[in-house]
Amino acid sequence: MAVFLCDSARLCVSAGNPPCERAVSRRDAKVSQSRRGRRTTRIRVFQMLTTILTISGLMFALGVAGVLTRRNVIVIFMAIELILNAANLNFVAFSRYWVAAGGIAPHTGEVFAVFVMVVAAAEAAIGLGIVIALYRNRGTVSVDDIDLLKW
Repeated sequence: MAVFLCDSARLCVSAGNPPCERAVSRRDAKVSQSRRGRRTTRIRVFQMLTTILTISGLMFALGVAGVLTRRNVIVIFMAIELILNAANLNFVAFSRYWVAAGGIAPHTGEVFAVFVMVVAAAEAAIGLGIVIALYRNRGTVSVDDIDLLKW
């Protein structure tokens, strides 16, 4: 059985000191290295996840603020698109996190994000068609002036 020195023993030998008494077999060294690699990968992915979720939360908050404060229909549609893009970012971030943890198949979040983009494109096309029809009939795209459903 081949014997390898542990990580701290390698550091001791490279510094000129005698190696410590810990020694591990080749199999145990590979297992510990792979576990260590998975752990650092999970830490990196978790740090990436928190950063992306922070950015996504800010995007979502800006979108909600745009929907609640603006009076122009086109700007409201742009704010809704910002909210949907924040959701897409969450899908992709959590997909990457769960793939690194071994929980789901790769590209699951990306597939959901594509579906959301398709729905957003349909929403934009129909919404802009409605906006053009309202502008032709009313001459404005302000939310306050559009009262077609009032009796």
